[in-house]
Amino acid sequence: MSRLTRILSIDGGGIRGVLPGQILVSLEKKLQQKSNDPKVRIADYFDLIAGTSTGGILTCLYLCPDYRNPSRPLFNAQQAVDLYLRNAKSIFQNNLRHKHFSMEVFIAEKYISEALEKILKSYFKEVKLSQLLKPCIIPSYNIKERSTHFFTQHDAKERSSYDYLLWEVARATSAAPAYFEPARIHSLSGEPYPLIDGGVFANNPSLCAYAEARQLFKSTDNSKNITAADMFILSIGTGDLKRSYDYEKTVRWGSSGWVQPALDVLLSGANDTVDFQLKQIFKEMNNEENYIRINPEMGDATPELDDASPKNLQALKEAGIATADKYNIDLERISDFLITSNIKE
Repeated sequence: MSRLTRILSIDGGGIRGVLPGQILVSLEKKLQQKSNDPKVRIADYFDLIAGTSTGGILTCLYLCPDYRNPSRPLFNAQQAVDLYLRNAKSIFQNNLRHKHFSMEVFIAEKYISEALEKILKSYFKEVKLSQLLKPCIIPSYNIKERSTHFFTQHDAKERSSYDYLLWEVARATSAAPAYFEPARIHSLSGEPYPLIDGGVFANNPSLCAYAEARQLFKSTDNSKNITAADMFILSIGTGDLKRSYDYEKTVRWGSSGWVQPALDVLLSGANDTVDFQLKQIFKEMNNEENYIRINPEMGDATPELDDASPKNLQALKEAGIATADKYNIDLERISDFLITSNIKE
């Protein structure tokens, strides 16, 4: 059998990034055990990683090179999820002074961006997108041009106009409207870009990853671009908890009452639609078993994207571990496949 192109995709979801983070901690441990190599990292076993918003931050963490050994990842899976567990309170901290001095309290972003930026800088320092260890695709949205904007390591390696400081990539993809102000970042060639969270159009970036892989990778005989028949995709969500809305209440909401529920419905519906589309694509290519979607159960955690209370962080961690246990057979199969396909590079 020809070697499959291996893709990891991680949804957006704010603090709920703890969920896929914990699942990948479990997967990394299995890979280490099966390979008898404690230095194995997630980046060793995928050809392309896609991530939106919080998934984009995780993507940057998994692929960030070690400054002491640039051919190896700096962070393991546990250190990646620790960014949230250790820093969530600082990132999602209501700033009353910020609101007090805003012109309009009701239109001010919920959180100041400086805390998030400080943490991202402390993790990524001066690392550039082009220095990531593997190809990636990280979505954001250009609010001036009204166009999608994708950060891709493989393009950044070719042209400075596609290259950025990594902390700015993470900041842009996670600039969720109403939570953080838009990010204004610059490419290394100097072009400015006003960007917001890629979740506004691709909260589940699996389909973006599929399309990018088709353009980026060639078949084994190098004669044509790959198809779903040549791919393995592991897509991980940030929580399978859908809030129901009572009809009698919703008819009285008006435009202001629909703001948060509309966002909730749009994200959930878009995630499910991408999952459906990829299932059909892989089914058509008789490769159904190599598209795997894991969307964690929330357990006792809240669905809010910014609930950074110690209680909720612990609940998210426990829910992620519980999901990894529930999908243990799948993770065993995934790790076996990754090991036996001889993909460590």
